[in-house]
Amino acid sequence: MIKNILKGIKAYAGTFKLISKLGLWKYFGVPMAISFFTAVLIGFSAWGLSDNLGAFISKIWVWEWGAETFRTISDFIGALIIIALGLILYRHIVMALSAPFMSPVSEKIEKHFYGENHSHRNTSNTEQLWRGVRINVRNLLMELLLTIPIILIGFIPVIGIISSVLLFLVQSYYAGFGNMDYTLERHYKYSESIKFVSRNRGLAIGNGMVFMLMLLIPVVGIILVLPLSVTAASTETLRVLENSKTLKENI
Repeated sequence: MIKNILKGIKAYAGTFKLISKLGLWKYFGVPMAISFFTAVLIGFSAWGLSDNLGAFISKIWVWEWGAETFRTISDFIGALIIIALGLILYRHIVMALSAPFMSPVSEKIEKHFYGENHSHRNTSNTEQLWRGVRINVRNLLMELLLTIPIILIGFIPVIGIISSVLLFLVQSYYAGFGNMDYTLERHYKYSESIKFVSRNRGLAIGNGMVFMLMLLIPVVGIILVLPLSVTAASTETLRVLENSKTLKENI
């Protein structure tokens, strides 16, 4: 697992060079715009909703003493919840809508490494968009099911410390999952892709960890996160697919 996580992280090395060499920047224009405007929309929504959620949480405290302090704590907790949910929604919206633009990027990387005759499924833009929506809705629901109890664990003294780490790992896994599926959609059907990522969850987490950390970089991170993470995910996913293919041929 740790070895694969490191591979997923190391795959980011040389992504700028590969994107420039293959002339892939032109494919990232629309996804960059989608990423930026989605982030701005969710950011403003989070700013407005955090106070409302904080006020709702503060109603739990029915005593007058300490009410002010608890309201401050409630606002902070509300902001954390909104940020966590906002990041989840941001990723899945951007990844789903960017599918028709990211799949050609992955395909060009595949042709660069393995030649024009490398076999894969041919899919249309509509099929790619539908696949992206389907995968990301599924991942969104799964991620929320895991995120809600993790946030609740955060309220438990001492044990709650690990909730931030768990939350980061869960978000990283599903971010990497989405990036890997731009390649997998040409090789595997929906259910087969889910099994593939589950078997290679270390790669997904490694790729997603850098993805999540890049979002912390103001403006630039939001714009560049998709080009770099998709390129990194494509190179590693293709490597695993090629190794699996070679193994089958040798059996």
